[in-house]
Amino acid sequence: MVSYMTLVRGLASGVMLFTCTLTPALATPSSGFSSEQIAKGLYDPMHLTADKEGKWDLTLRTKDDSDVYVVRNTITPGGYSGWHTHPGPSLITVTAGTITIYEGDGLCQPRTYSVGDGAIDLGSGHLHNIKNEGASNAVTVVVQIVAAGATRRVDADQPNNCSF
Repeated sequence: MVSYMTLVRGLASGVMLFTCTLTPALATPSSGFSSEQIAKGLYDPMHLTADKEGKWDLTLRTKDDSDVYVVRNTITPGGYSGWHTHPGPSLITVTAGTITIYEGDGLCQPRTYSVGDGAIDLGSGHLHNIKNEGASNAVTVVVQIVAAGATRRVDADQPNNCSF
């Protein structure tokens, strides 16, 4: 016959298991992801406009000083960055392998980028998770522009609309 204490322990374990499975996911750490800062520059407020004979133009404007980072990220097969955002835009260039970016808005549709491809992340609360679904290391070189003194990366909880 089952003792009273065994029954209480079993019920307590069941309640704890049930509670843990209903707890929302907290910030997702990276796995198999490493980042190396190559350079960082401090820039005065930027007011840049470039126009190439009406075929191409660029406007970049900041109100205050900015930190501009250049980083190299390496993601092992099956590795990922974890859900995060940045306080400013990131220009991502794939230099080895293939990455898949999962966007935290909309339908969480993945988009794949290969060597030579570029992706733009606007940051400012836009959540994303970068994964290497290939068989070899993926490497990206990223230029990030953030307000001077701001952190480059802000970890975030997994969005409700994404299963990965």
